[in-house]
Amino acid sequence: MGKKGYNWKSRAVTNVNVDNSTTKEIVLDIQHRAEDYDSCNALVLPSQKRKTKNIDKKVATTRLLSKKRRKQLEKVVERKKKKLQRATLLEDLAKVQATPAELKQYVSLTSLQNKGLKRHFRELETPVEKLKRKADDEEESDSTKITINSIKMSKKKRLAILNNIKQDEAKLDPNIVGFESSGNSDEDDSNNEEENEEHVPDNTASNVSNEKTEINEKEGEKNLTKDVNKETTSTKLNNKRESKQSVEIRQQNVPKIHTPAVFIPVNRKSEIQAARLKLPVVAEEQVIVETINENPIVIITGETGSGKTTQVPQFLYEAGYAQNKLIGITEPRRVAAMSMSKRVAEELNLSEKEVSYLIRFEGNVTEETKIKFMTDGVLLKEVQSDFLLTKYSVIILDEAHERSVYTDILIGLLSRIVPLRNKRGNPLKLIIMSATLSVEEFVKNTRLFKIKPPIIEVKARQFPVKIHFNRTTSKDYVNEALQKAIKIHTRLPEGGILIFLTGQQEVHTVVRKLRKSFPLKKNKQPQIKVVKDSEKNEASEALDKEHSEKDDSEDDSDDFDAEEALRRNKRRQKKQIILPTINLDDYSISPTDDTHEDLINVQDDEDNWDEDEDEDEDVIDFKGLTNAQPLWVLPLYSLLSGHKQARVFEPPPEGCRLCVVSTNVAETSLTIPNIRYVVDSGRCKTRLYDKVTGVSTYHIGYASKAAATQRAGRAGRTRPGHCYRLYSSAVYDNDFEEYSQSEIQRKPVDDLLLQMKAMNIDKVVNFPFPTPPDTVQLKSAEKRLTILEALQPPSKKEEEIYCTKVTPLGRSIAAFPVSPRYGKMLALSYQHNLSKYTICMVAALSVQEVLIKTLDMEGPTKSKWLQKRRYWAGTGNSLLLGDLMVLLRAIGTAEYAGSKGRLLPFCEENGLRHKAVIEIRKLRQQLTNEINLNIPNLNLIIDPKMPLPTDMQAKLLRQIVLAGMADQVAKKVLPDEIKEDQDKAKWKHAYRTPQMEEPVFMHSSCSLRKTSPEWVVYQEIYETNKMYMRGITAIEPEWLPKFVPMLCRLSEPLVDPPPRYNPKTGKIICRVSGTFGKAGWALPLMDIEHPLTVDGVKWFAYFFLEGQICPKLKRFVPSLLTTPGSITKSWAKLIPRTQVIVQTLQSQGVLSKDKLIEIWNSDKKFLLAAYQKWLPESAHAEAAQLWPPL
Repeated sequence: MGKKGYNWKSRAVTNVNVDNSTTKEIVLDIQHRAEDYDSCNALVLPSQKRKTKNIDKKVATTRLLSKKRRKQLEKVVERKKKKLQRATLLEDLAKVQATPAELKQYVSLTSLQNKGLKRHFRELETPVEKLKRKADDEEESDSTKITINSIKMSKKKRLAILNNIKQDEAKLDPNIVGFESSGNSDEDDSNNEEENEEHVPDNTASNVSNEKTEINEKEGEKNLTKDVNKETTSTKLNNKRESKQSVEIRQQNVPKIHTPAVFIPVNRKSEIQAARLKLPVVAEEQVIVETINENPIVIITGETGSGKTTQVPQFLYEAGYAQNKLIGITEPRRVAAMSMSKRVAEELNLSEKEVSYLIRFEGNVTEETKIKFMTDGVLLKEVQSDFLLTKYSVIILDEAHERSVYTDILIGLLSRIVPLRNKRGNPLKLIIMSATLSVEEFVKNTRLFKIKPPIIEVKARQFPVKIHFNRTTSKDYVNEALQKAIKIHTRLPEGGILIFLTGQQEVHTVVRKLRKSFPLKKNKQPQIKVVKDSEKNEASEALDKEHSEKDDSEDDSDDFDAEEALRRNKRRQKKQIILPTINLDDYSISPTDDTHEDLINVQDDEDNWDEDEDEDEDVIDFKGLTNAQPLWVLPLYSLLSGHKQARVFEPPPEGCRLCVVSTNVAETSLTIPNIRYVVDSGRCKTRLYDKVTGVSTYHIGYASKAAATQRAGRAGRTRPGHCYRLYSSAVYDNDFEEYSQSEIQRKPVDDLLLQMKAMNIDKVVNFPFPTPPDTVQLKSAEKRLTILEALQPPSKKEEEIYCTKVTPLGRSIAAFPVSPRYGKMLALSYQHNLSKYTICMVAALSVQEVLIKTLDMEGPTKSKWLQKRRYWAGTGNSLLLGDLMVLLRAIGTAEYAGSKGRLLPFCEENGLRHKAVIEIRKLRQQLTNEINLNIPNLNLIIDPKMPLPTDMQAKLLRQIVLAGMADQVAKKVLPDEIKEDQDKAKWKHAYRTPQMEEPVFMHSSCSLRKTSPEWVVYQEIYETNKMYMRGITAIEPEWLPKFVPMLCRLSEPLVDPPPRYNPKTGKIICRVSGTFGKAGWALPLMDIEHPLTVDGVKWFAYFFLEGQICPKLKRFVPSLLTTPGSITKSWAKLIPRTQVIVQTLQSQGVLSKDKLIEIWNSDKKFLLAAYQKWLPESAHAEAAQLWPPL
């Protein structure tokens, strides 16, 4: 047993009032014993206990109401309110209820609909007297029985018979309905109504009916006789109708409240309406709108071309979601936001004021805007200022399958915003739209959505596509794709060909070979469409000229020479099977054979041919190619200029077959018309980042199954098609992943982490990501941001929970739409008038492939471009600025050429990518506007005549670059540093980085390759056959302690030479040694500002007493009681005056003249008393008179 508690109630001392009234009534009779009276027993106790009364005031203790008890009481109050509301509701309904006179005019249809037409017609032939007699007989038999049980519903049956008499009399009444054929649903509804009536107790009618129509059921049963008249019957029928109405009203109170449907009329043009009706998503409009109305979050999936992006906002507009608030649609690309807003405005027949777009620093949003298209970054900025997005009624996240970082953040944020808005009675709808989406990641992620959102799948306009696998998977997929395209073109019916490859170089290789194999010749007769000779010659000349120009601009080397192939064919003539003449008209449009049989028609010996086409890939009859139809071959990749990309949507010339050689940009982003055949290499090029080192490499691997399905779907847009996969089904099943990895798991999350920290989401690891990043990524990103001083250094407790907070510098960096490294460069650039140069550099660094590579080039063009780039590098500090100086001058010169209208010719002459230059100019405009917004009175503009930076400005730009690339420092490996056991050839001209053990190198195109400085910073490291640095700038090691203090380990200030005072800066300078990074690279001896330590304060006091800081005090130096040098000695503590002046300076943190002047502005007598202790009393007054000695 446990220890008993203290019984405070029983042990308490209370004030008790005793009732002694009973003691006065005691009668003492002691006369007969007077001699024996005992004086000790003078008091006699009463026979009963005396009454007591506690006179202490009771202290009423109020118990705290528990949550459970409070909820119980709240439910009681809520039930009482509902009961009160129900009573008033029934009273109000009774006021508007129809009178008995009105009810007599209605005819009940329940019996008619329940018994059916056959029974109705049969009863029409039955005499009315027979029916009355039947009713009278039942009443006589019932009168002798006991009181009828109402549960058996006998009374209802009798009333129904009497009601049928009235219906039979009015058999020709036009109000009787039911002579048409009715469906099963009507019968089911009537049966359900009858069942509901049977389960309703009789006393429910008394709640609604008034006093005039109330009838006692028992009395009605007893008085039911043969003389029952129609009035009594009608009264009972009215009572039943009232009972039924009351039940239906109650049932309507129980379910959820349905808001009335809203429809906003739209006047569309007839041709637009006709085009809309062909879209698959329009057929699902009712399902989509009803699902959105009933659910806060909805996922819509559908193939590209189904019309989701343009039609779903129109559905919501017509449903009234834009009446009081905005419909917001996010797009991952700026071009898509602009084009979709124009298209939706055109289809709704509205102005751009009502259907608008907003991208960063550009848009046409007004107060009249109803539908707003924007990029996902713009909406993320709005969340920072208005977390609940109160201006919006619906948010649509489009293209969610691309899994951009901003889209993933928005999905996580909106999964929390939507429930908050619903709780506050201001609902927000979230719609996630995607072409191919890993739905399981959203539906099964309970952290993201606690309630599984409904999924609507929209079927696209897709014709059947036959999939053909290879038996084996060839490693040389480029040549395989080329062979397959040639066979499709020469042996299969007409239709466009789409080839999927991995990169730009592969695309150009295949394009070049196909153009030379199937050229457009002047005398070639078109096979598809017959045209006149004059038109044919003009078209052929123009096309030949265009193709010849393209061939000249590309690499002249061609290993697919037709003459060499003819010579090989002669040598193999004996082994080669002679093919019969093929007539494509003999083939069916939908082949049912395997890949080999679709391409080649073998009549006799099929066993001599391999279905995998491994043996005959190099044995192609090029004699037949000369008679083949011309092929209109076009490249397509993301870096291609806009007007060249648009050519794939134009119809090919007459007599030509279209062939598009593309990267994965044609999977979902673009829909090319008239494609019938797809050649899928099954590969894709992805950029992989090392989570720790940040090294990037392009890896060519297998695509996902979802991507393969998307590629195959390109062939079935206009008619049935075929997809030829250059890999086996076993590889597809075993090596292909279901979905591609999301972007948030493939790249560094520095900008993501900083953006979320700026939104006050400190514990990013707890954020509900659709696909959370790896903890290694978060830890590496937090470390890099701490080095950039964007985050506060974590304490030991915070190192594992990722809850560091953002610094003021970090918030400034997060305001720029660029990487945090470049954001820090912009934040520091306003000093020394360097903003315009930094903006240009950052914009150029943020765009990939600005300068066209010259590796595969030969001839005068390559030497001309290289010579131009060496000239742009300059000399002195401009040369040491490195690759960034080349970009700076290239963009500045291109801007000047653009102001003269010669941008495109300039880019072609100097090896610049025209599309990249245009993107850089847009980004420069964005960054300029952002800086003008944050720094008033700066008034930056994009000057086409921007002067070159001076030598000093170039040096300062190098320091800014170091501040941004703080952790990306590389040091040259000197010959004496190579160990004996290491490969000297491997480390020749190599650099080391703190994160990696492998050497890194400068590329041959780097402007600093000949200079080869010892210390450099780089933009990134990418891996090919070696590790190469990109975007290199030379730095000085003396700058590292100032701009990268967290990675430097400095020694204590050296005694020899001693610290000195710098009159220009007003600070103490000392000399130190140190190391940099984890590898401990030795730094040279350098002069830095003395750190704020006790020794630093002593040296400041020494120079103050010497009169070097304040020259007015030099007059008192000869009269000082102690020499100033004693203050820096080890035995200085023995002299009290030295401790007084050191402690006074240390208490205010004074280590510079500026800090001392700042304190003197607020306290004129600061340091006077401590200084007077060093003077004789005769000099005190003089020192006090000139204090402060400025």
